[in-house]
Amino acid sequence: MIRHPIEFDDVHRWFGGLAVLQGLTFRVEPGTVYALLGRNGCGKTTALRILLGFLAAHHGHSAVLGERSDALSATARARIGYVGEDHRLYPTMSVADAIAFEAGTRPGFRREFAADALRRCGLRGRQRIPMLSRGQRAQLAIVLAVAADPAVLVCDDPALGLDVVMRRELLDVLIDLLSDSGATVLFSSHFLNDVERIADRVGILHDGALLVDASLDDLKRRVRRCAFEPRLADAAPQGQVVLRARRRQGGFDVVLLDPTPLHLAELRSQGELSEPEALPLEELFLALVGPDQRGLVAAAEQEVA
Repeated sequence: MIRHPIEFDDVHRWFGGLAVLQGLTFRVEPGTVYALLGRNGCGKTTALRILLGFLAAHHGHSAVLGERSDALSATARARIGYVGEDHRLYPTMSVADAIAFEAGTRPGFRREFAADALRRCGLRGRQRIPMLSRGQRAQLAIVLAVAADPAVLVCDDPALGLDVVMRRELLDVLIDLLSDSGATVLFSSHFLNDVERIADRVGILHDGALLVDASLDDLKRRVRRCAFEPRLADAAPQGQVVLRARRRQGGFDVVLLDPTPLHLAELRSQGELSEPEALPLEELFLALVGPDQRGLVAAAEQEVA
């Protein structure tokens, strides 16, 4: 078995004078569902395009199934599934045509699996692709990708543009289809509730590099929130574990990374500190990559990564 089906090694990419990726490095273990998160424009889609060989890195390299992305063999490509945010499908086809086309181009395509999955989604073979709703097209794209029995599945924000009900249905389909596939999955998403339901591990892109690479449970354990009231007026809390200090009436809302009893004692010597508590993923994400006080994030980067 390949040790790391997905690898990024010091990947850099520029567009004109804009550095989009700056030293992106991480690896995904076999069978892991890995969520790549970040604010708009942080480089998620660029990273996925480089991984799939659609775009060249300017420095460093990525690899899929042990082969460099810029030299993927036909054999490796046949073992990779991809679903983009636009759910690109041939508009002249019906659902049945799409199944027949994929079966003819993918040697491992599972027709019975696809037919059963389509029934569960309520899709019929005679339906024309242009007449499908955006949610139905997303479901069909995922069924086609997973029915090919990929060793690696890459999803670039497949729920983008769907309402809450459609997103839930799409995620249920994805969870159901992947339940016994053993595929290694890398997906990007703007919807953090979806991430909490499906991801084993989370990576957060910030300023072109990976700020966080951790299991979801570990991330919630390591990043904590508390309230701080300084003894000296308007004095922000100081300490190497302080990720973010946001001013509020009477003090600060503080986010801490890996606080130990010693670190907490140091902060309490500066003022009143409430008991640290865990954050929901959305607040944790905002704490790490929110628009204000980015210097605190940068200062803590090697502690988090």
